Amino acid sequence: MMKKIKVLLMAMLFILILAACGTEEDANSNSGDGGSDSDFDLVEDGKLTFASSGEFKPFSYMDGSDMIGFDIAVGKAIAEKLGLEANPVKAKFSGIVTGVTEGRYDIAVASHTITEERLEQVNFAIPYYYSGPVVYTRPDSDIKSADDLNGKEISVARGTTYIEMAEKYTDEIPQVDSDVVALQSLAKGRHDAVITDDITGMTAIESGLEVEGRLQLGVSEQAIAVNKENKALLDAINEALQEMKDSGELQALAEEWIGVDITKEPENIQD
Repeated sequence: MMKKIKVLLMAMLFILILAACGTEEDANSNSGDGGSDSDFDLVEDGKLTFASSGEFKPFSYMDGSDMIGFDIAVGKAIAEKLGLEANPVKAKFSGIVTGVTEGRYDIAVASHTITEERLEQVNFAIPYYYSGPVVYTRPDSDIKSADDLNGKEISVARGTTYIEMAEKYTDEIPQVDSDVVALQSLAKGRHDAVITDDITGMTAIESGLEVEGRLQLGVSEQAIAVNKENKALLDAINEALQEMKDSGELQALAEEWIGVDITKEPENIQD
C-alpha cells in the first residue's frame, strides 16, 4: 500500500514540475527586448491606427482615395518596425488630439507641435522633424516686420499653435480648416497675412499661389502624439524613431517627400 502511495506522489510531483516548466517557457516566449503588439492597447489588434489631416501637403494629402505624404510615410515605417499593419485615417486636424485621448486613434502622425497645453492631453514621442512658423503675405503687402502685423487680419488653420502667435498682434484671426485653405484665401485677396510653417508655404508657392514669406517667428518641434495610458507604445515608437534617425531612414523620407532634410534639430535657435 505504501509503495503505491509513493508511486502516486512521485507521479503528481512530476506533473507539477512539467507544468511549472511549461509556464516558464510560455512567459519567456512572450517577453523580449522589443515587446509584441499584445503589449499595446490598440484600436484594432494587429494594426497601428494613426490619424493625419490629409490637408497639409506635402506632409499629408490625398492622391485619389489614398492619403500620402511625409507624415504618412513615417507612420507606415513605424508600423512596419513594430510588426503592425499601417492604418492611416483622415481626420480634421482640430479634433485629432482629442481622438487620441478618447481612443479613436492609437497615435497621431499629423505634424503636431509640442506644446504645454497638448502635453496635458497626450504624450509626445521624440521629435521627428523641426519646423518654423512663417508669416505669409501677398507680394504687394506693406507688412515688413512683426510690428506691421498689429491690428491686421491674420488667418490660421483651426486647432494649430499659430492661433496663439497671431493673438500677440491682433484680434482679427479668421480660422479655417487647413493651412492650404488659408493661403488660397490670402492669394485671392482675403486677409492681410497667414501664419503657417515654411514648408507648407513654399509648397503653396511652387503650386502657383501668389504669396510670399516675409517673417519667421521661431522654430518648433513636431512629434507623434500617443495616449497617456499607452506607455509601452510610446516607448516602442521612440525606439523605432531613434533607429530611423541613426540609420538615415528618416532623413531619406524627408528628402523624398519634402525635398530637404528637416529631421535634425537646428542650432542657435532664436525666437
